Amino acid sequence: MAAASRALVERLPLVDVIVEVRDARIPLSSECELLRNNLCSTRKTIALNKEDLAGRSGLQGWTHYFRATNCISCGVDSHNEESIKQLLDLIQRQVRELRETSQANYTATVILIGIPNVGKSALANALHQVGRISAAEKGKLRHATVSPEPGETKDIRSFKIGSHPNIFVLDTPGVLSHDVPDDEVLSKLILTDVLMP
Repeated sequence: MAAASRALVERLPLVDVIVEVRDARIPLSSECELLRNNLCSTRKTIALNKEDLAGRSGLQGWTHYFRATNCISCGVDSHNEESIKQLLDLIQRQVRELRETSQANYTATVILIGIPNVGKSALANALHQVGRISAAEKGKLRHATVSPEPGETKDIRSFKIGSHPNIFVLDTPGVLSHDVPDDEVLSKLILTDVLMP
């Protein structure tokens, strides 16, 4: 995990958009400490994944909370095509705003980052599939390995999710601080299978 953290820190300045993936059931407890000091900006979006497992009213409350703190956030379900299309539209809009150009021949990179088992690989697969279909891309779909066990993703892998401009998403290993702040956070991480008891 230390090597993964170093690799991510090196990559962050090179990417166009950062998508911090959090568990919608525990949005504060599933915060990635690596990004804690990075202020919210147009480069960062908080994706509250597994929205299907969180209550609708709770999710709305959290999106209002993040909006009040000037953070871009959205609920997402990696198993729902409409939900993935909305996240993809948000990413494409951010890329266009950052580039501020009418040229469609550049390449943008988006990184999915978060603690283990929040669904980064499932999101990468869904974005890859929906993005390639929307862009009428041909060729074989690639797949990130998805597992209910935390720590399955070992390397950073790239998947194409859009054309005109070309957009690639990086699926990354989960990173978790050794210092869990308190027993309540620890309990939440265990109950949502981020940590194995």
